[in-house]
Amino acid sequence: MAPITTDNCEFECESSVETSIDTTIENSVAASAGSGSGSNTHASRTNEQSNEVYLSEGQEHEQEQEDVPLEQMPWEAPGKQGLYDPQNEHEACGVGFIVAIDGKRSHKILRDAQTLSERMNHRGACACDNDTGDGAGVLASIPHGLYAKALSKEGITLPDLGDYATGIFYLDEAQHSAAEKEFNDLAQSLGLEVIAWRTVPASQQAIGVVARKSEPLSRQVFVRRPEGSDEKDFQRKVFVLRKRASHELAKQGRRFYICSLSDRTVVYKGLFTSDQLWDYYTDLKNPEFETYLALVHTRFSTNTFPSWERAHPLRVLAHNGEINTLRGNVNLMKAREGVMESEAFGEQLKKLYPVVEPNLSDSGSFDCVLEFITMASDRSLPESVMTMVPEAWQNDKTMPQEKRDFYQWAACVMEPWDGPALISFTDGRYIGAVLDRNGLRPSRFYVTKENVLVMASEVGVYDVDPSQVTLKSRLKPGRMLLVDTKEKKLIQDIELKQHISKSRPHSEWLQQKITLDEIRNANMLNALPVEDLSLLPASQRGIFDPRLSLFGYTTETVNMLLIPMFKNKKEALGSMGNDSPLACLSNFQPVAYEYFKQLFAQVTNPPIDPFREKVVMSMQCPLGPEANLLQPSAQQVHRIWLTNPILSIPDTQLLKRNTHRGWKTKVLDITFQFSDGVPGYLECIERVCREGYNAAQAGYQLIVISDRNAGSNGMTAVSALLALGALHHHLIETLQRMKVGIIVETAEAREVHHICVLLGYGADAICPYLAFELAQALRDDGVIGHEVTDKQIYAAYAQAIDTGIAKVMAKMGISTLQSYKSAQIFEAVGLGIDLVAKCFRGTQSRIGGVTLEILAKEGLERYQLTYCKISPDTRILRNPGHYHWRHGGEAHINEPSSIGSLQEAAVSKNLDAFEAFKKTTLDSVKKCALRGQLEFVSDRQKIDLSEVEPASEIVKRFATGAMSFGSISLEAHQTLAVTMNRIGGKSNTGEGGEDSDRYLNQDPNHSRRSAIKQVASGRFGVTASYLANADDLQIKMAQGAKPGEGGELPGYKVTKDIAKTRKSVPGVGLISPPPHHDIYSIEDLAELIYDLKCSNPNARISVKLVSEVGVGVVASGVAKGKAEHIVISGHDGGTGASSWTGIKNAGMPWELGIAETHQVLVLNNLRSR
Repeated sequence: MAPITTDNCEFECESSVETSIDTTIENSVAASAGSGSGSNTHASRTNEQSNEVYLSEGQEHEQEQEDVPLEQMPWEAPGKQGLYDPQNEHEACGVGFIVAIDGKRSHKILRDAQTLSERMNHRGACACDNDTGDGAGVLASIPHGLYAKALSKEGITLPDLGDYATGIFYLDEAQHSAAEKEFNDLAQSLGLEVIAWRTVPASQQAIGVVARKSEPLSRQVFVRRPEGSDEKDFQRKVFVLRKRASHELAKQGRRFYICSLSDRTVVYKGLFTSDQLWDYYTDLKNPEFETYLALVHTRFSTNTFPSWERAHPLRVLAHNGEINTLRGNVNLMKAREGVMESEAFGEQLKKLYPVVEPNLSDSGSFDCVLEFITMASDRSLPESVMTMVPEAWQNDKTMPQEKRDFYQWAACVMEPWDGPALISFTDGRYIGAVLDRNGLRPSRFYVTKENVLVMASEVGVYDVDPSQVTLKSRLKPGRMLLVDTKEKKLIQDIELKQHISKSRPHSEWLQQKITLDEIRNANMLNALPVEDLSLLPASQRGIFDPRLSLFGYTTETVNMLLIPMFKNKKEALGSMGNDSPLACLSNFQPVAYEYFKQLFAQVTNPPIDPFREKVVMSMQCPLGPEANLLQPSAQQVHRIWLTNPILSIPDTQLLKRNTHRGWKTKVLDITFQFSDGVPGYLECIERVCREGYNAAQAGYQLIVISDRNAGSNGMTAVSALLALGALHHHLIETLQRMKVGIIVETAEAREVHHICVLLGYGADAICPYLAFELAQALRDDGVIGHEVTDKQIYAAYAQAIDTGIAKVMAKMGISTLQSYKSAQIFEAVGLGIDLVAKCFRGTQSRIGGVTLEILAKEGLERYQLTYCKISPDTRILRNPGHYHWRHGGEAHINEPSSIGSLQEAAVSKNLDAFEAFKKTTLDSVKKCALRGQLEFVSDRQKIDLSEVEPASEIVKRFATGAMSFGSISLEAHQTLAVTMNRIGGKSNTGEGGEDSDRYLNQDPNHSRRSAIKQVASGRFGVTASYLANADDLQIKMAQGAKPGEGGELPGYKVTKDIAKTRKSVPGVGLISPPPHHDIYSIEDLAELIYDLKCSNPNARISVKLVSEVGVGVVASGVAKGKAEHIVISGHDGGTGASSWTGIKNAGMPWELGIAETHQVLVLNNLRSR
């Protein structure tokens, strides 16, 4: 296999067993359909990719069109190809604004904004030509004098300011006349008149080669305000015109994009660096361009497929950060279309759907919703922002009650758009900024004696004499800064939010919210007794309950996961990575949850520390139907307020029969006759969708999907996850989802990961009844203390699950369960496209895989093993060894015989033992990993041995995995270093550092110096000497075994040596926050790369990422940040301790990560960097 030569950007992949080596990717490796399956029907399930997609009638035609490859227009970014998907784009930016508080216009404001923008040039990024920016722009108030003069030269008289709206369109030369005519006709049909079109003067020489290739024709439109129409009415008509034009006039092959259309503001933006913007648009140089506000933005897209259209500012905002909950927010916004009504728009409202236009970035989607709810309801712009980006009100004891009541009311209206963000917004009257609840983006502001306010995402962007500053401050988490240019004043956060909180009787309305206590009291007299499990025969209860086997429980599930949760109120810890097979390669009927891997934050936004930052996290959320978003009222709080998502058995029984306040609950049975086989399984899912739709239509407030009947009378159950996913998406598509709350009563879910997946795909609350019944039986058997009550069992489990969910949400930088619900923050490995389209729409599943029929067959196999008594052994709970290797159980990459052979080979220099090691290891890889499903192409001409490098050269590219001493012994750590130095390879310190006596004055033949020094948040002994003595400086962004989490070393392991190296105290435990918790964005990483280069100019700067969907996009941002080496770590590696949820269910195989990274860098023309 001939190596690919590259310049200086290299990759490594990390794996838990093989020595980490610089990996070259070669297209001579091809997927083998039959490889490694043998007699195992499940091993080749990933290859059984079905091309059938469940389509509703209207989608079939759409699908046919999608199958025809569309010609890519010059202005379009590349579409989905290979492992690259434009959905995974990220961006980070510099943002700022300057405003005359009294609304006084001047040209100086624009020139100061130019200074602001140019000094944030380092916040933007350049494409591969080094001369095309990722995007820059300015939003200003309409320069009436400039436009009036420009149009008068063409004999056109412009009405007074306020009597017209204007905006810049991106069109193409070929079709602009037709597009303009259609726009004029649409305006006329809405009772508006187009006064004129103007070509915006521009200088093509000012921009880079890449930008020039996709340069649009910029045309500006002027639309007259109808006689007798007031300001608000005109603004709404203009909004309808722009929204409908965006939906109706954009066609395949035609460029049509409206930068803005407003009676107050205008946006100039494009594919520039922040200094090119001011040279390209000649209007911006004109001294007659007078404005009272200017909002500037410079963009760093992690990918180099930025476009003119994606530059900021958008219509009402410019954004620096990430919206982590985007998919859920967009899904639920679509679902709200079924319950929204607007007095302002009446029947026209439906023509404004979808509210969120397709293929937008997170900022674009946020902009659409913010503008929509401001225009379509009677909320002001600041109130709309408060609704979408609330403060962390749930645990703040100091917050005034009326403000807390406003936020709780708003939480019943809409879930937060959560993620690290600085959002600056304006509608021409108000201009302001808000910081996310964690305050994870910087924002500074000054007010000067000239009554001018300057805000920017960093200091040093604006020169002002300190004596001229009257106020200097920074935005705090969740706080808002606002200027009202109409009232001519700066409004502080306290005053603003007090005014909004008192604008409606929110506290009075909240009296109408429903609590579980209220429902319990209302049903006190007709409560049903809960079944007494102790009356069941011993063969039917506790560890012998046949339902445990039916739902895939194992002895490890009970002993390693559930008992610690009931006893200690928290999940058990594991360590040393995960070397068991992927679900799609398992031999033991895995449940559907096992196919999902949790996503996590790396580089583009930080994970949260769920312990130190507990104050911003919350599990509270409302359950039940949502009222009309656009009509604030008491109706919105007619929902059940839950403190966490886990329901006890008595509470679930209560909700199933509840009629309090006229509520009705529909129970959907997700069981069917075992004798109906696979068709019965599929029909059951279809029936659940039909019955759920009918229940929503019939006015039921709650739907409970239940598998309670499974195991009795020949009934078996559909996976609760598949039934829930199909129902949730069916109700979204039919616009019924907001009319009902969905509760899942299931025996299948028991682990933290299972609960997270159910919440992510639409569950509002969950009752894992079998886990509770098992705990009660274990108590009666004395495994758990006899004195523990049922209530304590429910509370202990709920607390353990809450802590687990908090850790999973924190990995992605999400703070509230309400935002996490329905957000689908998972990737599937080994699920077929038909199954994903049916149950998990919008989830990435890149290698295809099992079909619904295969999962059905496996569910039926579990029933057969349990109830059809194939052998006496099936009466006892299985232990296939998912966690710890067992003979005859699941394969593991590190299994005892191969380790024994390796030790024998090393100690006795026994070649036969080494061959045995090689054979068993390769066999294990075939059974466990994706790379085991590949085989070499054998029909190519062989390369002559003389062209292949000698082994002595190849080993110089070997590198050890990054393992700190502490996770392995100091002796082992030093032995690895000595070995690597002798063969010319590289050993890695790990984040635990290295003592100076190992790299100073070393004997060349016995050097204990590690060539790769790792840096993780600058902690653990990172000194100037440490940095200077490295060949590679590796920035650890995440750890394969537990991405998004920090390290943990118990106190008893912190020896004198470790404490000395890590600059800490012996015996004191070390718990670190997630790696680079201080890196909030791609620009922060670029800054760290620069600082490390300054500390050691000769070292190569490496960045370690963990494989997940979109890692290629992140890696291209890292390459643009001037990293010279990228490591892609797999989900299976790592020595670190973490909860089993993190070890087993986060991160992806490195094979996918490295392939995606290579493809995206090549696509971006960055691979040679």
